[in-house]
Amino acid sequence: MALWMEPNSEPKTESEMFDLDAINALKESTAIELKEKGNEYVKMGKKHYPEAIDCYTRAINQQALSDAEQSILYSNRSLTNLLLGNNRRALQDAEEAIKLSPTNIKALYRAAKASFSLGLLVAAKSYCEKGLEESSSNEDLKKLAKQIDIRKSELERHEAEVSKVVSDAKGLISAFEDRKLKIGKAIYRELTGLKRPMLDKNNILHWPVVILYPEVMSSDFIQDFCEADTFSAHLDMMFSEDSQPLPWDEGNAYTRDALELYYEVGSVAPLSKEELLRYLLDGTSASNLENFEEEGDIDASLESTSSLGYCGSNWMKVDERRSLHDVLKEPNLVIPGNPVFFLVSRKSSFYNTFKSGTWSFK
Repeated sequence: MALWMEPNSEPKTESEMFDLDAINALKESTAIELKEKGNEYVKMGKKHYPEAIDCYTRAINQQALSDAEQSILYSNRSLTNLLLGNNRRALQDAEEAIKLSPTNIKALYRAAKASFSLGLLVAAKSYCEKGLEESSSNEDLKKLAKQIDIRKSELERHEAEVSKVVSDAKGLISAFEDRKLKIGKAIYRELTGLKRPMLDKNNILHWPVVILYPEVMSSDFIQDFCEADTFSAHLDMMFSEDSQPLPWDEGNAYTRDALELYYEVGSVAPLSKEELLRYLLDGTSASNLENFEEEGDIDASLESTSSLGYCGSNWMKVDERRSLHDVLKEPNLVIPGNPVFFLVSRKSSFYNTFKSGTWSFK
């Protein structure tokens, strides 16, 4: 009997041929029945999709149908996987269907759909084009092709935006290096938000600068402090004769002639290049970027952060006549993200406390 024949052997007797034909007919009938049962399960809704997949799988395993029919089975299982959100499996099944029948429009559509869902836009576009070559009027394929084009355009715009953001950030780092500036952790971000310095077309840095009043822990924020500007120019505007006194300055101690400006030494350590780049990209379209091009240019450190031994704080007086650029490049100044300066008044009782070094805002 054909049931006992060796694998891959040919039937030799008429009886064996008859038995083999009967077996193949039974397997074909079973495969068709399983296919129809799988279709019914799909119509019954999502709860029955796993049962549909099982039916299609068993039908495929019969290996009793023509290539065109087997292609339909793979395509049907692909659809069911798509409906379940199993996009990778859906793509694999659609590809098997296409191998068996390259003109299977539904398989081409499902391969395109699964590829699109997986973000494989080049493959999705290719499957759509092949499908439209076979059926140029297919509305599903035409609609999907438009969606793919839109997504590709969006991704290209996003990639261009990310590239510009990264390029601008690297340009800032180069500007810092040229000026021998050291940038540390942004410990005053609650005052500055995500504002960062800007490099204009003339290669001049414009900084957001915080002016802190340590006496009451209040602050002012200068959004655009050009590095070429002197401190006296800004203080003259902030404390002009026409300006209102500070709301908390009941004794009117903070007059223009009594002001002194300081920066803090030792509050933060310099960031490495990669840390600095991460900081500059934070909150931008490139904030989730994992890998950078030209990594060799990024890994180098601006200055070692572990060997500097910053553990204490002290105050350095700022000469108002100097520019922001000249002050920021002081060897002992590490900019905490954005420049922060402390403003006190010689007329205030707090002045001696501040000058004595016993005061700390921490």
